[in-house]
Amino acid sequence: MEKTSSGTNDVVTEALDKYSDMVRRICFMYLKSEADVEDIFQNVFLKLLQHKEPFESDAHEKAWLCRVTINECKDFHKSFFRKNTCSIDNLEIPIEDKAEEGVLREVLSLPQKYRNVIYLFYFEDYTVPEIATILGRNQNTIHTHLRRAKAILKKKLRGFDDGNYF
Repeated sequence: MEKTSSGTNDVVTEALDKYSDMVRRICFMYLKSEADVEDIFQNVFLKLLQHKEPFESDAHEKAWLCRVTINECKDFHKSFFRKNTCSIDNLEIPIEDKAEEGVLREVLSLPQKYRNVIYLFYFEDYTVPEIATILGRNQNTIHTHLRRAKAILKKKLRGFDDGNYF
């Protein structure tokens, strides 16, 4: 995606249209607080606005946004501000289907390294090599995390009717 000084706002607007849901979902996986999600969401798109180099493709832009979002969330968890505040948001997930709600709760309860891989693989349709590049990990590590996450989820979700989630 090529960017000129006059087209910068158009690039960000287009990216907001395409990737805002993805960025919010990644933020929510890490933060689980609507206010914190909004803060990181704004930071991510501010970084996009400040990004000088053009992206090679839409896939490159999407991967860059994923990486920046994950890094912003990790930085937020390390921040002094975060360690010295308490969140008052007890966000309920508005899902009507009890089975879906149970699956989502179990995915969110996974350790972060497994949650990231499951999210990128199932919700963003990235391949294992793409996930390895985004997360800066070896492909075999991603395969292992994916396999272990599926095993954990299968064990936790045995009580659900269908059972064919993964």
